[in-house]
Amino acid sequence: MCGRYVSTRSPEDLAQLFRVTDWRAEETLAPNWNVAPTNDVWAVLERTPRDEGDAAPVRRELRPLRWGLVPSWAKDVKIGARMINARVETVHEKPAFRRAFVRRRCLLPADGFYEWQQIKAVDTGRARKQPYFIHPEGGRVMALAGLYEYWRDPEVKRDDDPAAWLMTCTIITTEATDAAGRVHPRMPLALTEEHYDAWLDPDHQDPDELRALLTQPAGGHLDARPVSTAVNNVRNNGPQLLEEAVP
Repeated sequence: MCGRYVSTRSPEDLAQLFRVTDWRAEETLAPNWNVAPTNDVWAVLERTPRDEGDAAPVRRELRPLRWGLVPSWAKDVKIGARMINARVETVHEKPAFRRAFVRRRCLLPADGFYEWQQIKAVDTGRARKQPYFIHPEGGRVMALAGLYEYWRDPEVKRDDDPAAWLMTCTIITTEATDAAGRVHPRMPLALTEEHYDAWLDPDHQDPDELRALLTQPAGGHLDARPVSTAVNNVRNNGPQLLEEAVP
């Protein structure tokens, strides 16, 4: 699974990296070294804005979305806390994700992610969970494959009220490879740059072709280092969380 990750790049940098044509300067997120479920996160997506009609051109946007997908049919937003991940093996068929898989896909930029490995303490022999920060070589950005969805708040009466709509997202996971596989059996699925356009294109709706884009990442490009257990507490944040620690 992927339950925590790091996202510290500025929206200006992300807009350039992902060739974004539309982002609102007033929408800002602080750098986050401990992204947790239900946090707002940056997402790159392509869509026609709701208020411009179907004839308007598709735009590539950078938007803050809430992490934890809330299906359109959900009665309560709390369901999103349980839907932070979607398994690549079943994402195309699960009721919560299959519509978004065909029509509403996104990329979630990350510097890297955290996973925990159970190890035994040398002195006591007791098992404990050691966090690791797993990241691309050379500080490259990870483009995590994601889905997004709209949820209509029934308590808000007017459709044109911005508070009526909540946009949420989930991260697709796969079997772990490379350094991540030595820590945990699952990992977020990162797309290669040549697949960005096809993944984001809302008119690309063939499930088999879309699944073909979701291949396991090539080995040899991820590093993993042990970090402080301070990351276990979602209230802790800052670049010190990435410092290497003694397991």
